[in-house]
Amino acid sequence: MIGWKLFRQRKDGTLGPLFINQRLVIRIGEVYHAEDHPTKGYAHRPGWHLADTPHAPHLTTRGRVWARVEYGEHYRFERPSNQGGYWIIARWIRVLDVHPTQEAA
Repeated sequence: MIGWKLFRQRKDGTLGPLFINQRLVIRIGEVYHAEDHPTKGYAHRPGWHLADTPHAPHLTTRGRVWARVEYGEHYRFERPSNQGGYWIIARWIRVLDVHPTQEAA
C-alpha cells in the first residue's frame, strides 16, 4: 500500500521521526520495522503513523518534508477531523521519495 509520512528534515538533509526515537536516520529505499518506544507525555501507539494524503492539519510543516511511503500490516486509528480524521498505523514502511512542504521550500 502507498501512503504519506511527515518527517523532520535535519540541517544535514537526513530524515528522522517527528517525536519518538528522533535519533533514527531514515534512508530512502530501506525498510523500517516499527519499534516500541514508550515515551512520557505521548499516548502509547506503537507503529509508523501515516496518512492517505500529505495532509496533517494538526502538525506544522516547518522544517519537515512529506515522504511517499510503501507500508504494510496496518490498521486505521480514528482521530478528530482537525487531526486528519484517522491515522494509518503500520508495522513497516519504506520511503519511496520526498516532497518538500510549502513552509520548507
